Amino acid sequence: MSDDDTPVPDAAHAASLPHGLVQRHDGVFFDLSLAPAQLRAAVGQLFLSGQLLAGLDYPLFLLTLFHAPVPRAAPKGDALLRVAARVAPFPAARRALYKQVKIRGDVAEFYFEALAADADGQVPARREFDELVADLWGKGVLYGLDSVAVRAILDTGKAERITVARALPPQPGRDAQLVEVSQGIHRDDAPRERPDGRLDLLSFKNRFPQVKKHARLLRLLPGAPGQPGYDLAGNVLPPPAPLELDLAAAAGVGTVAEHFSDGDFIVATLDGYVNVDEQGKISVENKIVSREGVSSRTTGNLKLRAAYEEYGEVQEQRQLDGSDITIHGDVYGHLHSHGGLILLHRNLVGGTAFNEHGDVRIEGVASGSVVQSLSGEVHLRRAESCVIAGTRVVIDHASNCEIIADDVVIELAEGCAVAARTIKVGSAGPRKQVEMLLFPLVPDLSSLEQKIADSLARGAQYLQMRDKRQQEIDAIAQLPEVRNYLTLAGQLRRGELQLQPAQQLQYDKLAARIAPVLKEVARLRVEVKQSEILQAQMLALVEQLRQERQAMAGQSRCTLGLVDGETTVRSLVVPRGPAKVYDRPPKEIKALLRSATPATQLVFADSTGTLDWTYAPPPGG
Repeated sequence: MSDDDTPVPDAAHAASLPHGLVQRHDGVFFDLSLAPAQLRAAVGQLFLSGQLLAGLDYPLFLLTLFHAPVPRAAPKGDALLRVAARVAPFPAARRALYKQVKIRGDVAEFYFEALAADADGQVPARREFDELVADLWGKGVLYGLDSVAVRAILDTGKAERITVARALPPQPGRDAQLVEVSQGIHRDDAPRERPDGRLDLLSFKNRFPQVKKHARLLRLLPGAPGQPGYDLAGNVLPPPAPLELDLAAAAGVGTVAEHFSDGDFIVATLDGYVNVDEQGKISVENKIVSREGVSSRTTGNLKLRAAYEEYGEVQEQRQLDGSDITIHGDVYGHLHSHGGLILLHRNLVGGTAFNEHGDVRIEGVASGSVVQSLSGEVHLRRAESCVIAGTRVVIDHASNCEIIADDVVIELAEGCAVAARTIKVGSAGPRKQVEMLLFPLVPDLSSLEQKIADSLARGAQYLQMRDKRQQEIDAIAQLPEVRNYLTLAGQLRRGELQLQPAQQLQYDKLAARIAPVLKEVARLRVEVKQSEILQAQMLALVEQLRQERQAMAGQSRCTLGLVDGETTVRSLVVPRGPAKVYDRPPKEIKALLRSATPATQLVFADSTGTLDWTYAPPPGG
């Protein structure tokens, strides 16, 4: 302090000070029963009356006037706080020493120049800190005096311009935020351990962890208010309000916002994977959603048991094994799905899309890649230099591709080799030096034709057997006794003849003699009937086999809407059986379609025209 802290005999009496200031023999005190605003008014009244507080404890003075809590508790007895040694006059002559104060926005500056002599030739001893406080108060600077800096320059006596007071900017509080509370949502990027105990450095241990139902995922940490600031005039500068969060708005599918005794939480309502969208909404679903891409840096190789949606790229040599795979970025790696749909919104470049039990759909370009579905359809907009296989393949524009399927539909095909039972191409032609080859797959009917031949032969055998037995019956009927008996039996049956007792006796003897012969005739007639039935069955089987052969042959078709350049169509015989013609490795598909090894039959070879061809089996059988 610049002045002595001891009380003086001529100090002002308590009754002469503004309400809130108390002068005692041991100093000047603030009455803490008053609010800070009332104390500031008392100090201002004192300073405007031409007085000052000598021996001022400025940090305590500032703290009490601006930073004390409001409202205050009722004081117990005398609640007084000593802030200065005494009240002293502040003459106008001394006040003239502080004219160099300049207030610029949030700062007040003062030029501590050398003191000049007055009219009597007397040089003031020095400027005083307590006087500067009172002078600045009168000029509107109530807050923020830098007591340390001012006292230091006063002690050195240097001539220098410094900032003597600064406003206190408000301190922002803490915005509300969501804090993770579940260890289950943390990833483990350690290398995955293989069954043999070795580490797979290309795969992470737990890139997409699962959470259980009722697990607490996030806790809402409420916002905390900031601290107010003060401008130089002592006006309160309120802090910005902290941002609040709507917990319910952050809870997505599979989660719910719940209140507990220890706070507000987002809780999982089902078992699944945690996904956070671009707006920060958290969800728990059976599908995994990733936005970082598949690479050695982000995820490594993935082997998943859930549907997967990726918004980034799948980089070269990365392997993604799962089901129901959706990729929004480009794919350069290898996708293997065990079911569902493989959907690529962009391009497949130099990679693989393989689906065991589902469709493959690529909305961008497939280039230099393998696209294969063992039990599903393949839909492509544009394919270049690809190997493509599936139950059904539909392509808008294919160039220099090898394609094999049961059913192929292509709008524009250039320089491709296509094999399918049913081929429909809008426009076909070569591409540069690569020829356009079409192979409608025709069934191997040899086994059916063999069955037809065998059935016809057996029918002929049954016919021959019938004729032979009929000849035996006719021979027996020509025997004299048999002929006589049959004649008499017919006349008796028709009532044309009546036998006398003696004749009846002779007739009965005749019937007894030829009874074995008649029994043989009955047996032969049964065999004749059986032969006729078996022959009819063989003829019906032959007709059924012929219809089956015709139906199988009719499944092989090739339709070309426009031939634009050299195009060759050759039928390719494929064996019957459960094996799928397109269930082959890519190298075998290329070898099959680009080599001349398979036995084929020319159907069409021209550079112009159209074609609507249906396979007709060779006549015969």
